[in-house]
Amino acid sequence: MAYVSENGSEKKMAEGSNDAELLKEKANKYFKDKDYENAIKYYTEALDLNPSNAIYYSNRSLAYLRTECYGYALADATKALEIDKNYIKGYYRRATSNMALGKFKAALKDYETVVRVRPNDKDARMKYQECNKIVKQKAFERAIASDETKKSVVDSLDIENMTIEDDYVGPKLEDGKVTLKFMKDMMEWFKDQKKLHRKCAYQILVQVKDVLSKLPSLVEITLKETEKITICGDTHGQYYDLLNIFKLNGLPSETNPYLFNGDFVDRGSFSVEVILTLFSFKLLYPDNFHLLRGNHETDNMNQMYGFEGEVKAKYTAQMFQLFSEVFQWLPLAQCINNKVLVMHGGLFSEDGVTLEDLRKIDRNRQPPDSGPMCDLLWSDPQPQNGRSISKRGVSCQFGPDVTERFLEQNKLDYVVRSHEVKADGYEVTHSGKCITVFSAPNYCDQMGNKGAYIHLRGSDLKPEFHQFTAVPHPNVKPMAYANTLMQLGMM
Repeated sequence: MAYVSENGSEKKMAEGSNDAELLKEKANKYFKDKDYENAIKYYTEALDLNPSNAIYYSNRSLAYLRTECYGYALADATKALEIDKNYIKGYYRRATSNMALGKFKAALKDYETVVRVRPNDKDARMKYQECNKIVKQKAFERAIASDETKKSVVDSLDIENMTIEDDYVGPKLEDGKVTLKFMKDMMEWFKDQKKLHRKCAYQILVQVKDVLSKLPSLVEITLKETEKITICGDTHGQYYDLLNIFKLNGLPSETNPYLFNGDFVDRGSFSVEVILTLFSFKLLYPDNFHLLRGNHETDNMNQMYGFEGEVKAKYTAQMFQLFSEVFQWLPLAQCINNKVLVMHGGLFSEDGVTLEDLRKIDRNRQPPDSGPMCDLLWSDPQPQNGRSISKRGVSCQFGPDVTERFLEQNKLDYVVRSHEVKADGYEVTHSGKCITVFSAPNYCDQMGNKGAYIHLRGSDLKPEFHQFTAVPHPNVKPMAYANTLMQLGMM
């Protein structure tokens, strides 16, 4: 019978602990190099050897945050605190995870704990005050929202009497309308980092709100045999990469239609330029230029990831409120030739959802925490059958069997979605029936991924993938306008 002495057991434990520490250091190096997937891999291996180390969970939590796996990040931060309730960095991590999920009250509770333990920590107090401000702001907004007489920003605007100063030499709408000349002038103007006059921006927003509000929640289009459409995924405020798409694939036109599949804003610091360009093309070609809502066309995301701060910096808080109103009217899904369904996130937390159910969604609101509208914006595919809890902490992950049943019930061939960074700019899963396309190359200036867009032709509806790489942009870092609460270090 084998016998291990107590000292031998302790020695093995010590060796395991040393090996775990080496794996943590390896993971830290990958994290520093912004290779978050490998960082997660080696933090996980370190935890396999030493599952009672709060720091490993905390560091993996931060890596999950960087890959937008907010649900996993929250679980790891919570585990770190279960191991060591005095581990202050764990409270920071959990608060950040909850902030990313829009759970501001839960985040505030953790910041309160940090301030109580470290009353002289200026950073902790700043984060507590910032979070407290958001909680109070949200309560105020709810109080206003419950007032049935709430008016649109449009009602308080007097655009006609807004003056365009004599020293403004930039593009202007022609007789109040977007023209191709205006589009070309505006794109060049933005390229030179110049700001469109606020009167023009307001004109675009008011007009596009009117156009979008008349569309159904599920837009249905037909491509003739000789026609094609270009489908683009997330662009996330990467204006110079958007210009590159148009350079490679041609400007939008009645004979060169586009569909942009959500997440136009946030993270990238040229989100205003991206969204005003896309909205203007929608006005110029309302039947040939299509926009769907992403999970980042929402107030909570905009508050945390930069778009609200960017609009306030470049224009005003009032203009952000109008953007918010317009975002609520963006359609949620698009069906092409009754065979291909496009949405930003993915399929549903329950079986049985039909296209008719999508048509009936009342979309003019902030998305709920569950249900078909939430799923369309937030869900992700997974390789295994069935459904599982979302890595993001919102909606679900759905397997190939879920996709198969949905397509069969609705007589569809496949779905196209975005929402996830892919190294090649696209990914084909679920036996070709679930396609992801992502159009922000070198996402956040650090992921090193390609971007892609898809051509679909009316003749056969077979996806044709086109990849492209990031182009240089002015020295304004991503997240330049993001909430300071989203910035955290590691150990």
